[in-house]
Amino acid sequence: MKHATPRRLAVVAAAAFLGAGLTAAVAQPMGHAGYGGGDVVGAIARVKSELNLDTSQQAMWDSAVAASKSARAAMRSNRDSVRAALNAELAKPEPDLAAVSAAADSAQTQSIALRHQARAAWLNLYGTFTPGQKAVVKTQIQNRLARADEWRAKMLQRHGSGQ
Repeated sequence: MKHATPRRLAVVAAAAFLGAGLTAAVAQPMGHAGYGGGDVVGAIARVKSELNLDTSQQAMWDSAVAASKSARAAMRSNRDSVRAALNAELAKPEPDLAAVSAAADSAQTQSIALRHQARAAWLNLYGTFTPGQKAVVKTQIQNRLARADEWRAKMLQRHGSGQ
């Protein structure tokens, strides 16, 4: 960076930090339950063909898909709004990073609420499953976790524990 002042470096670093944090928060896959918690929505979606949904369940499926798509689009819009706010502040001689942080926090709160609503639609569908359908989803989650554990062990072996 040519003629970088400490203040300019601080603004650039703060902008990068805010952008990275918001992107990580908003871009999470729908239904992600956290580390080791599995991906509930993904597990259900990946085994649709094996579930043999009845008519009522298929209607709930379609509704859950629509809720997920709508939430994803709204979260993308939230992310874009924060990016626009950041760019607007960076265009000023003295950017107000607190305002950008507030916008990012608001967008993250909205996005979390949207993700929860979409996940609730999927969990409501899951609640209608027969024991056999639930067993199919359970097996999918167990297999996915086993693959994740194998991958993690392979990466630890290859790169060390990193601790």
